[in-house]
Amino acid sequence: MAKILIIYSSIDGHTLEICHLLQKVIEQQDHQVELVTVNDAEHVNLMLFDKIVIGASIRYGKHSPKIYQFIKMNQKILESKANAFFSVNLVARKPDKNQPDTNPYLKKFLKQISWHPREVAVFAGKIDYQRYSTIDRQIIRGIMWITHGPTDPNTIVEFTDWEQVKAFGKRVSRMQ
Repeated sequence: MAKILIIYSSIDGHTLEICHLLQKVIEQQDHQVELVTVNDAEHVNLMLFDKIVIGASIRYGKHSPKIYQFIKMNQKILESKANAFFSVNLVARKPDKNQPDTNPYLKKFLKQISWHPREVAVFAGKIDYQRYSTIDRQIIRGIMWITHGPTDPNTIVEFTDWEQVKAFGKRVSRMQ
C-alpha cells in the first residue's frame, strides 16, 4: 500500500471534485490518499509520501502562481518520488485539445517548469456562470463566444470525461 499525496489548486471547486474521484479510484486500489490544497502544502512533510500528484485548474490562460512556486521549491523531492500532474481547463472540451500532447495550456505549462512529471493528464473543466462574479462571468462569456462555447449566463455545463479521470487514477495507482 502506497501513501499518495494529491496537491491541488481549484478556483471554483471543480478541480477538487476531480481530486475526490481520483482519491476514490486510488483508494479502491488499496492505497492511502491525502488531499491538500496548494495553500496548505508547505505544512506537509512530502517525505512521508510514496507518490505525489499535483492538479491545477486554469483561469484566464494560467495556472495558479502558487503551483509554480510549489514545484520550484520542491522539485528535488518531486523528482525523487513517483509523481504526476494534471491540468483542468475548458479548452480540453474540444476533441483536438483534450490530450496532454494537444492541449496548449498543458504544453505551455510543461515548457515553463523544469520538473518533468512522470504521468500527465488534462481534463475538461466545468462552466457554472452563476458561481462566477459579475466580472468573471462577463469575461468568461466573452472567451466562450470567441471559442464557440456556451454563453448563456444561466448555463452550467460539465465537460469533464469522468472515465478519463478514473483511468488516470488507475495509472497513478500503478506508478512506480
